[in-house]
Amino acid sequence: MADTATQTPTPWRKRIDGAWAFSAALLALVALLDPPQFVPTVTFAARAIAGTAPFILFAVCAVAYLKATGAENLLARAFEGNPARMIVMAALLGGLSPFCSCEVIPFIAALLAVGAPLGAVMAFWLASPLMDPAMFAITTGAIGTEFAIAKTLAAVGLGIFGGFGTQLLSGTPIFANPLREKPAVGGCCGVSQPFSAKPVWRFWTERARVTTFRDTGLENAAFLLKWLTLAYIVEALMVHYMPADLIANVLGGSGLGTVILGALVGMPAYLNGYAAAPLVAELLEQGMSNGAAMSFMIAGGVSCIPAAIAVWALVKPRVFAAYLTFALTGSILAGVVWQVVA
Repeated sequence: MADTATQTPTPWRKRIDGAWAFSAALLALVALLDPPQFVPTVTFAARAIAGTAPFILFAVCAVAYLKATGAENLLARAFEGNPARMIVMAALLGGLSPFCSCEVIPFIAALLAVGAPLGAVMAFWLASPLMDPAMFAITTGAIGTEFAIAKTLAAVGLGIFGGFGTQLLSGTPIFANPLREKPAVGGCCGVSQPFSAKPVWRFWTERARVTTFRDTGLENAAFLLKWLTLAYIVEALMVHYMPADLIANVLGGSGLGTVILGALVGMPAYLNGYAAAPLVAELLEQGMSNGAAMSFMIAGGVSCIPAAIAVWALVKPRVFAAYLTFALTGSILAGVVWQVVA
């Protein structure tokens, strides 16, 4: 254990998490500008978190188990064999894996450096930020099982769409020499040797894996709690202050325009999939169309900062632009399909 007495104290500004600070700031503004609404806002958020607690617990345990067993090693198998098979497998694993975008940067960098097909990498990149066990549980609790399943299928479908699109255009200047000169291979997770061992499903037989289970569980619990707290506070304010007619007029209806607008709004405005789920649930209650909700979550999930940085760090701007184009086009297609099916 490090000797904390010899470490340089961290300035208080760096110790305060942005999500918690924003939540506190919102509550402070409510207390200052509309005191009677303060207690209802806190009560609304607390009840919403309590109602989501079973899904949070499942998500935390699922991610901790998969992390402790080393299940991320299965990702490497998606990039073996026939190129078409690689694209499909990469999209499936990207849409189901529980690991953050930055965590796979070293792995993807190594694959690209040794000539792995960019189509398979693109498939994984597009699908990966959209769904994982934790996000599925939170989306189910906030919006419903049908939407969560549809979003999972959309994530895999977007990966396949982008993967085969990249494969078809691989001979064009867009994808020629795609890597940056010195791609960044670091990440916020600090993974230096990813996917280097076989999974150990009975992780409790090894003390180090038990520690990983505990630490991952605590980290994910804190992560989900801070973002859902912020989301539910914002939702409480939306319910009270935002006219439902406004949402219905702008993002309601069954036309293609609402689906496109949902995607265009989602790309720059997205927080992350965990915080977005309860907010989209409230927008749906206030009149947002099903298609706009789906396009909002798909486009925003792919373009959110952690996912975008994972791509920007490794490839040249023209490849990054293709990544965003696939995301926007695929999100609109997913929104249109869900608009018809739902």
